[in-house]
Amino acid sequence: MLKDFMTGTTAKLTLDGKTYELPVIKGSQGEMAIDIRNLRAETGYITLDSGYMNTGSCSSSITFLDGEKGVLNYRGYAIEDLANNCSFVEVCYLLIHGSLPTGEQLRRFSTLLNYYALIHEDMVHFFDHFPPGAAPMSILGSMVNSLSTYYPEMADNPLEDLDNMAARLLSKVRTIAAFSYRKNMGSPLVMPRHDLSYCANFLNMMFDSPVNPYVANDDVVAALNKLLILHADHEQNCSTSTVRLVGSARVNLYSSISAGINALWGPLHGGANQAVMDMLEEIHANGGDYRKYVEKAKDRNDPFRLVGFGHRVYKNNDPRATIIGKACDSVLKSLGRENDPLLAIARELEQVALNDSYFIERKLYPNVDFYSGIIYRAIGIPANMFTVMFALGRLPGWIAHWTEMWGDTNWRIGRPRQVYTGPVSREFVPLKDR
Repeated sequence: MLKDFMTGTTAKLTLDGKTYELPVIKGSQGEMAIDIRNLRAETGYITLDSGYMNTGSCSSSITFLDGEKGVLNYRGYAIEDLANNCSFVEVCYLLIHGSLPTGEQLRRFSTLLNYYALIHEDMVHFFDHFPPGAAPMSILGSMVNSLSTYYPEMADNPLEDLDNMAARLLSKVRTIAAFSYRKNMGSPLVMPRHDLSYCANFLNMMFDSPVNPYVANDDVVAALNKLLILHADHEQNCSTSTVRLVGSARVNLYSSISAGINALWGPLHGGANQAVMDMLEEIHANGGDYRKYVEKAKDRNDPFRLVGFGHRVYKNNDPRATIIGKACDSVLKSLGRENDPLLAIARELEQVALNDSYFIERKLYPNVDFYSGIIYRAIGIPANMFTVMFALGRLPGWIAHWTEMWGDTNWRIGRPRQVYTGPVSREFVPLKDR
């Protein structure tokens, strides 16, 4: 809790000739915060912080990132160690429970994932009533929200059996995501298999066919594991904050995460890798002259912007981008697509960003979205499923944050303030006189 990290020092705020002392808080990684929870009660003032760039909404022990140094840790573990040595299921367990699983804990959790893989037959029929070509994210959000009607007992004491709650959601969302794709393609549904790993099972449900059985490529499975791990959590981003805010009203886990899915659907949040692919395809279609597009990006009068460079938080480099760039090389080579023209364009743009003073001065380094779309495309996942894949990866982080918020003794329902700028007082005019 926050009180455990009080420094004993205070910040002084002077308003209308009166000085107030505000407690200073220090996080476990050294980040400093001024505690303003009693500011309005003591001063009558609030703070204004559009976009919440300088406002901490909670204390959390789940994820730490340092944008200046390019550091990302889950529960104290470096993202590089987790991405290169763990399965996605291990990282799910870590985020939700706070520690990496033992062999027995991992086997038990994996067994639960298999046990909960099927969705209720009535829910299967829901897919028939979405219009042809329905967006997979729309289907995913609706179906996840409906889970609360099938498992209402989880609303009574949701933390009583955390393993079952988490495994049910992680497993069923994977199935719903694959079914959403099949529905969008007009293909028959493929049931989950108990003999496959989490990622291999997902790929099989996506691509298996009675006339063309799918055999998972080990390198593809490994790359998908990395992608999901790299997206598993990212501190208090838009969708995670949405899950926490909705959950703060004591909304059940399924509906809270459905809200997070809808937030992620926004093109400024979860749609970046699809935008990268659109950009690369546009450059390729126009002759592959990436230099022309670099110059367009530098021209302040040109509306064109290079996508996949820079990050709202990372001001040095995105540590996830380095990992995924190497995985991209590996999976495309394994699939015999190392000469992919879009990859070649991406590599050239990356070198420009790393060496051109314009990009260096503005800290426009490649981010995680820059290469993830190329991998998804190589695997066979279409662009309209990219954000669904993001949601599948981010799910354990959402569960962990919702659970942490639910069990926080300092919990308060989220209720931001505002600075009102409308009319002060207006004389009412009856309808007949307007």
